[in-house]
Amino acid sequence: MKKVLLIALVGLMAASFAFAGGDAEEADGAFKMAAIFQTSIEEPWDGAIHEAALKVADEMDITYEFAENVKAADFAKVVREYSERGFNLIVGDAFLAGEEPARAVAKDYPDTAYAFGSEFDIQAPNFSVFDNWIHEPAYLSGIIAGMMTDTDVLGVVAAIPIPEVNRLVGAFKAGALSVNPNVKVKVAMIGSWFDPPKAKEAAVAMIEAGADLLYAERFGVFEAAKEAGVYAFGNMSDQNALAPGVVLTSCIWDMYPIIKYSVESIQNGTWKAQNLKDWSMMAAGGSRLAPYHGLESKIPADVKTKVAEVQKQILAGSFVVPVIETPTVSD
Repeated sequence: MKKVLLIALVGLMAASFAFAGGDAEEADGAFKMAAIFQTSIEEPWDGAIHEAALKVADEMDITYEFAENVKAADFAKVVREYSERGFNLIVGDAFLAGEEPARAVAKDYPDTAYAFGSEFDIQAPNFSVFDNWIHEPAYLSGIIAGMMTDTDVLGVVAAIPIPEVNRLVGAFKAGALSVNPNVKVKVAMIGSWFDPPKAKEAAVAMIEAGADLLYAERFGVFEAAKEAGVYAFGNMSDQNALAPGVVLTSCIWDMYPIIKYSVESIQNGTWKAQNLKDWSMMAAGGSRLAPYHGLESKIPADVKTKVAEVQKQILAGSFVVPVIETPTVSD
């Protein structure tokens, strides 16, 4: 029987993190999947992985456990713990501090499958990589912003200028410029994956400088947008519920295709180290633009028509959204 285990606070050696522990080892013969996160699952990036893992575990009747808020010093210990307990698939956000520890442990367990978020290459034979390729819906968001702006000034508040973040910023700006060559895009990197007060401060500064639509790559922007009466775009998940009168749409990253493919390939014996990039694209269902919800009437008909037209081209492969991984300079 499927087991999706709830969070429990426990210690692992000297570690200090939230660990969804349990008796997975008692499920003899059952497929076991684990996820390891450096932040809370409330953080959008890790939340996307977690939600997909929950869905696959429920659909495919498999065991799922996860550990959140895992510090850099403890990352290798947690990866090794799950590996020792015989988990078939271990996924997580190995970016930055978790990258080297995860890869080192994977070498010791060649029969275990690992799939981690990474901007680097695979590690044969068992360490696959993925990333949130949501630049396509970000481009569509840029089209909306470029056509709806009254000031010709847009804003993006993001975390850290690494390739995956730069792709979103670059695509958003490219989309805006494709419909409005006069638009200016202000960019602020807050230097953190989760610092809502700092993100809000950056958003306020942009609004004061004339920005009337904001791409919220990080939490904190919606509060500033709501206070100023401007619209914003969500990131990673459908964030309309966080600010219904503010969030026009969101760039959704759906990890479901990646997680499902990984589980199925392990079960049928075809798993190998590979870049799982293709399963994050719009054509594979790995990313999409969220519904407009109650704000649909606020978006002009010609804007919705243009977005639908370009989206159709993206899905058909007749238009390729540019991949811009260098930092976007603020206008």
